[in-house]
Amino acid sequence: MLGAVPAGTDGHVWGTDALGRDVLMLTIAGARTAIAGPVVIAVGAMAIGLVFGLLAAYTGGWVDWLISRVVELMLSLPTLLLAIVLAGLIGGGYWVNVLVFMLLYAPYEIRLVRSAALSHLHDPFLDAARLLELSPVRILARHVFPVIRPVVGAAMFLDMSNALVSLSSLSFLGLGISPQAADWGRQLSDARDQLFNNPMTAIAPGIAIIVVSVAMNIVGDWITARADRGER
Repeated sequence: MLGAVPAGTDGHVWGTDALGRDVLMLTIAGARTAIAGPVVIAVGAMAIGLVFGLLAAYTGGWVDWLISRVVELMLSLPTLLLAIVLAGLIGGGYWVNVLVFMLLYAPYEIRLVRSAALSHLHDPFLDAARLLELSPVRILARHVFPVIRPVVGAAMFLDMSNALVSLSSLSFLGLGISPQAADWGRQLSDARDQLFNNPMTAIAPGIAIIVVSVAMNIVGDWITARADRGER
């Protein structure tokens, strides 16, 4: 342990952490996992949501009932607590945590996609597509998905925001990410013993998490607002 040095010392704009690493460069390097993990979670969860949500909405009957019951069961579980338990039991690193959150976020997307698709399944243009005897896959891919695409896009950005906070929480607890890795949650965890030596060890990753999370929420809200204006 070298001990953190304050901001502006020896050419380090934001100082260094306990291992002597430049806080500014470490925070910039941490953006890679901070963005990559949430993007993979959002894309993967939405892909699962589209498949099962559209299937449930279009098929109806016992298929819809079964998918809805499984989704309700999954939604009754505390996501973050379950992720912590699974991460502790499975281990395996950061990308295992990403996979866990992807599967835990998927039920929310299934419910969202199902609800959005059901609201359009009886639109006139879909009735016309059925009269033309188009295949269900073609109807869903070419006619239903474009209509619900704004909802899907907004949900993905909100998922990325939530996933960033969730992954950072696990990293803060020391689950999944290696101690030497550049990760904002891990930086916050390591900064607990260095706050008096260099407060920037905690301020920098904390602000980074807040700024990126808020930015993702703003983009998601903007997509939603734009879609609402388009419907009017």
